[in-house]
Amino acid sequence: MKREHQQITNININTNTNNNNSNYSYGDCSSNGKAKIWEDDNNNMDELLSVLGYKVRSSDMADVALKLEQLEMVLSGTTAQEDGLMNHLACDTIHYNPSDLSGWVQSMLSELNVDDQDQTSSIVFNDHSEYDLRAIPGAAALSQSRQVSEIEEVIINPLKRVKKEDSGSSSSVAALPQGMPAETRPVVLVDTQETGVRLVHTMMACAEAIQQENIKLADALVKHVGLLASSQIGAMRKVATYFAEALARRIYKIVPPQECLDSSYNDLLQMHFYETCPYLKFAHFTANQAILEAFATANRVHVIDFGLKQGMQWPALMQALALRPSGPPAFRLTGIGPPQPDGTDPLQEVGWKLAQLADTIGVEFEFRGFIANSLADLDPTILGLLPSNEEAVAVNSVFELHRLLARPGSVEKVLSSIKAMNPKIVTIVEQEANHNSPIFLDRFTEALHYYSSLFDSLEGSSLSPAPINDLVMSEVYLGKQICNVVACEGADRVERHETISQWRNRLGSSGFEPVHLGSNAYKQASMLLALFAGGDGYRVEENDGCLMLGWHTRPLITTSAWKLADVES
Repeated sequence: MKREHQQITNININTNTNNNNSNYSYGDCSSNGKAKIWEDDNNNMDELLSVLGYKVRSSDMADVALKLEQLEMVLSGTTAQEDGLMNHLACDTIHYNPSDLSGWVQSMLSELNVDDQDQTSSIVFNDHSEYDLRAIPGAAALSQSRQVSEIEEVIINPLKRVKKEDSGSSSSVAALPQGMPAETRPVVLVDTQETGVRLVHTMMACAEAIQQENIKLADALVKHVGLLASSQIGAMRKVATYFAEALARRIYKIVPPQECLDSSYNDLLQMHFYETCPYLKFAHFTANQAILEAFATANRVHVIDFGLKQGMQWPALMQALALRPSGPPAFRLTGIGPPQPDGTDPLQEVGWKLAQLADTIGVEFEFRGFIANSLADLDPTILGLLPSNEEAVAVNSVFELHRLLARPGSVEKVLSSIKAMNPKIVTIVEQEANHNSPIFLDRFTEALHYYSSLFDSLEGSSLSPAPINDLVMSEVYLGKQICNVVACEGADRVERHETISQWRNRLGSSGFEPVHLGSNAYKQASMLLALFAGGDGYRVEENDGCLMLGWHTRPLITTSAWKLADVES
């Protein structure tokens, strides 16, 4: 670490307390490789759309989009009187998952007095730009020669419902246009799943156009992405809006706002993310359990935190240490953080708060804070490390190491520094995704799948809804990551997440070996999730000594523990 970027705060409190032991625990995990995006082997459903809440067979994608465009063309050509009808029908729109689109479309066209010739001629994209938007890749590509009669199975089955005036009913009945008997006039229940299909494939087409440097086509497609996203609801609308913004920034070369680069702003967003969902709680819980077990017999312990931020991880560990039957060890915490734009030192404030807690629970405590532009600047010799027979050292990193991949050689330098610290254990928590591919389209596809799952979990995880402020700020927190993954390149692209298999290879080749987190940890992690969200949606998986937290079938973060390969247990 460059000494001119160091600020040190020392706080010492000496006390002693004897209490009972406290325990955490978690399990293990493994990477299954890059998730398949477009097809699921078991049920032939499009996996990406399934994550977003849509059940669409991959083989039906073209037919679904075809039907949507046919109906859109017919409705866009209606007369003023017919537009009045459609405005009325739109007042009672409900979403369903139909099965007989052909029959419904035929009924609608008959109502609007459109003959068969008009119907078959409308199988084209209704696009007002100068570009051919049929150039959507894969299953979304359409052919004008495709006939409606070829479509046998589709994902949208419009229901028809007849509203009858009933004086004895408390429900209100909308006024029907003149000349349309209430007994026979159907109220159409419109489904927007076709738009969701188009939205996903238009985003993919836009990403492919960017990769091919076809900026004119990308420009036309990104505008359609924005329009299609506005027609969605819930998690799909939110995640698509963030991806649309990121694509636009990349196309038009618009850099993110300055506040997005402010570390204090990001720390604030992360605090809201901590409150909204269990990912950071899970990360802290599992890492603390591994550290606690490594410190089981030590009388003096030292934790080096590569990303202290607000210090939210350490009160729980301090309380657990205070409850050891033999009494708490002397606890030293070294926190690393980036410099602040206003020149303040937030690490000192965090240190004082932790010192007050240590005084309350009877733990001898010392804190030192170091400010560094990068973890690669860290010099182990300034940390005041004691011999291993006098002090047990743990190194902790939560969502920090992947940022080093933006600068070649930085990860290797930091791992070398960790080895010089001679830690008893190293705990690492990282996103379970591959957002570091040099191929933009692969990175975009993986990110779309990954963040769709994260946004879906924000919408559907809590038994009691999170405060709206926490939820919105959590979405902004994830949106900043999306923007960085998609819109940035070179040293500016710091959200370079990699999978546990990639980290295993890197750490193994650098002289580290894994430490198994244990089955007891897995059980307690599952209990923690049940308390947070009723156990609904979240999944804990253990494999090869690591622990993964995922949403349904998608792993999202991974905790792993390591030790020096040449150190005996």
